[in-house]
Amino acid sequence: MLMVEELFGQLGKIEYLPGREISKADVADADMLLVRSVTRVDKALLEGSSVAFVGSATIGTDHVDQIYLAEQGIRFAHAPGCNANAVVQYDLSVLSNLQSDWQNRILGVVGCGNVGGRVYQALKSLGVECRVYDPFLTAEQNPDLVDFESVLAADIICVHTPLTSDGPFPTKHLFNADVLAGLSEDTLLINAGRGAVIDNQALLNLLESGSRLRVVLDVWEPEPNINCHLLERILLATPHIAGYSREGKIRGTEMLAEDFYLWRDGIAVTANVVGSESAEDCTEVVGGENLSQVILASYDVAGDDRRMREAIANSPDAVAEVFDRLRKDYPQRREFSHFSVEVADESTIDGARLLGFI
Repeated sequence: MLMVEELFGQLGKIEYLPGREISKADVADADMLLVRSVTRVDKALLEGSSVAFVGSATIGTDHVDQIYLAEQGIRFAHAPGCNANAVVQYDLSVLSNLQSDWQNRILGVVGCGNVGGRVYQALKSLGVECRVYDPFLTAEQNPDLVDFESVLAADIICVHTPLTSDGPFPTKHLFNADVLAGLSEDTLLINAGRGAVIDNQALLNLLESGSRLRVVLDVWEPEPNINCHLLERILLATPHIAGYSREGKIRGTEMLAEDFYLWRDGIAVTANVVGSESAEDCTEVVGGENLSQVILASYDVAGDDRRMREAIANSPDAVAEVFDRLRKDYPQRREFSHFSVEVADESTIDGARLLGFI
């Protein structure tokens, strides 16, 4: 987690531990716990501890038992939207790799919250025809809102829902065997939300039956013990890093710090670390003959796919460890805002600036 020392170091001693290995003994005397999505935070971990504040530098919260925290009077904060720009970059890199005419296709967004909403806005700004499925929105909030069946008929489907198992619209296995079988084989299905929103076994069964459905997965069911047979049958595979930009990681830590100091002191403090960091960096210049080439010059998802496949092929008996190591040692990625564009085509420059390029 970037910038922890800078934002929390003055409070006391900070101890860093692997997220999946944090134990009850580790947190027994801790006052604060900062995690990411791989750490299950619940009664089994926190009972009897002195933890008064839990922060998760993530958009999703399905790894945190918020009911238990509330019952114990433990303050909880997370970082909705912190990595939304990075996920937009990820999705557009996928499209630029696999769908050369993506700007002329119909794109469906399943889940239009902090991340899906940013993906939708980016595509709409570029003139892409969009369909949105989100049962928690109204037509007044989003004019492109459609029912689930209509979004499934889009050429490209981007999945960005949280993972829920109850309530009126549970998302676990929303894409079940029947839904997957009903998709056109020309459909490009991208999941950068939560792995279990797509039934991974049903997806594997479909692909093994001969379906040519085009699939890209950044998230898996389960993680980190992913199904290597499924990995072999999809077009692009990455280890849950869609939101792993430097800016997104810093922004997440900053959001937790703002919530903590507001809770402790009753004063809103804005660190603005992301802005100050960016100001100190040298902007990188990218170019290309069209918008897709410019996007790929800033970030090419194919490199992450290649690293993941090679790492797992080299250690087939340690898939979970490889998956976690790929996340932990992920190379620095910068968002569109870090790059300036030098191309002759004005329409490409206009499109790039709409996406946040300088």
